[in-house]
Amino acid sequence: MDALVNTLFIFFARIIDVSLATFRVLMLMRGERVRAAMTGFFEVSIYILALGRVVQHLNEPWKIIAYALGFSCGTIAGGWLEERLAVGYNLVQVIPKTHSGKMISLLRQNNFGVTVLEGQGRSGPRHILNITTRRKEIPRLLALLEETDPHAFVTIFDARRTKGGFIVQDKKK
Repeated sequence: MDALVNTLFIFFARIIDVSLATFRVLMLMRGERVRAAMTGFFEVSIYILALGRVVQHLNEPWKIIAYALGFSCGTIAGGWLEERLAVGYNLVQVIPKTHSGKMISLLRQNNFGVTVLEGQGRSGPRHILNITTRRKEIPRLLALLEETDPHAFVTIFDARRTKGGFIVQDKKK
């Protein structure tokens, strides 16, 4: 029974520490150094506890397998967590194929700040729309773009930091 508990501890500890590593890197990329450092403290503490249990039992292959499987599952869990948290901002650049005026109006009616640039495409002049928004708003934005012009060219960039401009603030309850 003790061997099973140890093996499960190793497995779940790795899931947690790898998920925390994903979150830590995300925070670091967003310039949140203090959050990243605090997360790193817990991440490495859990990592050392799991590693210690494996090193003490290198002659037990199940513990090594649990360690490796925990890492793999932690990678999946960390990716899932990162998507759900959707921390930060994105710059979405849109080049509509048609109906750019309708698209601009619809986006602004839905509280997206839109900066319009003039560009020259292969088949003539085009509008280039720049929209900076919270990552959590990307699915809603993409749905509006699809509704207006399903053939628009859309590129999504990560915005490490933003300052100024028009981004609707969350309403505090």
